[in-house]
Amino acid sequence: MKAHSAAKNVIRHLIVAAAAATLLSPLSPVTAVASATPTIGISAVVLSKQTVNGKDYIVSDITIAPGGSTGWHTHQGVVFGIVKEGTLTRNIGDCSIEGVSNPGDPITDPTGADHVHIGRNLGTTPVVLEVTYVDPAGAPTADSAPNPGCDFN
Repeated sequence: MKAHSAAKNVIRHLIVAAAAATLLSPLSPVTAVASATPTIGISAVVLSKQTVNGKDYIVSDITIAPGGSTGWHTHQGVVFGIVKEGTLTRNIGDCSIEGVSNPGDPITDPTGADHVHIGRNLGTTPVVLEVTYVDPAGAPTADSAPNPGCDFN
């Protein structure tokens, strides 16, 4: 039961931490305000979690529904993975497209609070990612961030 509880906690951090306590309504106008942006259409399944030498190693399958997004966020640790299905569009804090990834493409996210970014599914089919997080033990897999002033969430 402890492993089940830990898995629920990791999923909660992946989804809820990316949204944070304050959510913007997806129907409200987007402005650069000091509050977190919500995840939209995200589900996650933790496949594995181990803590070794002060680091959490978490492997998750993440699904982003058509029109969905991760919300703006940063990472305290290293993130890498692969696109299994769909097309993932990644934007960075200046609103530009950092990359568009298709099935089989590797993905990475930079570490640190100065690397705010968002992953979006602009397509008509779900995006499925298999992602590995290497975080400081106990850290969330993502820290939500305010929209940096882009006209999308």
